[in-house]
Amino acid sequence: MIEQNSILVIGESGVGKTHFGAQLLQRLMGDKGRLRMDGAASNLEPFEGALESLNEGRAAAHTATSTYLDSIWPVSDAAGARSTKLIWPDYGGEQVRSISSSRRVPVEWLERVKASSSWLLLLRLQQTRVGDDIFSRPLNEQGVKPPQARDVHMSDQARMVELLQILLFANASSDPPVEKPNLSVLLTCWDELPDGFTPQSALASRMPMLESFIRCNWTAPIFMGVSALERPLSPHERDAEYVARGPEEFGYIVESDGTKSQDLTIAIDRLLRGVANGRVT
Repeated sequence: MIEQNSILVIGESGVGKTHFGAQLLQRLMGDKGRLRMDGAASNLEPFEGALESLNEGRAAAHTATSTYLDSIWPVSDAAGARSTKLIWPDYGGEQVRSISSSRRVPVEWLERVKASSSWLLLLRLQQTRVGDDIFSRPLNEQGVKPPQARDVHMSDQARMVELLQILLFANASSDPPVEKPNLSVLLTCWDELPDGFTPQSALASRMPMLESFIRCNWTAPIFMGVSALERPLSPHERDAEYVARGPEEFGYIVESDGTKSQDLTIAIDRLLRGVANGRVT
């Protein structure tokens, strides 16, 4: 059974899931964004350590591989007109890579895949590996005999396409274009990327096959960027400005047209409105 406004967060290790979740939680509790907390959240244990680290100006620790915990946040829009329960998971990103490599969906993931009304795919472009193809190797090199046999590895974008195909199959989704679950691609650590891109153009530049697959298979995919911390933090050394100003003063969302906003709740608001209206407005 689909749980209204349940978001499946899909992100491998190192993409910043925990930092984004902790900073989003700060925004929801701060009552300054499009969405705000509307009651007591349950099971904040996955984010307590991250919040403590950020308040001390340090990066949060990596989430353990075996972890999969749901935190339930009652939220509403600024006018209080739309009250929902947002189910936010925390898990070790190695679980996502394991689904791709084993081509098996664990029971806890299968339940969440089927129950979620929206999927949020987190990608950190600067850590993706792009394989050779006809675009990266000129045609005059195609006939050159390879020096030695070498291990062949699937490119990251091919692996992510396969992951989405596996999840769509597990979800028993209808033939494309897919309307539900709604899909949003969130490019993390945006401060690492060069200027001059919108989120969709940045994805198309780095991972064109993945961008094309998403655009062709979903009715109204959302492309956004985020810098949850706005700057690199050390897990050991404290950032004095973070401590003085507070982590809620850092981080920003990049909307589809490239404009920036410090309201991290925009990323979730757009997904929820996509679910409510059947399309993104």
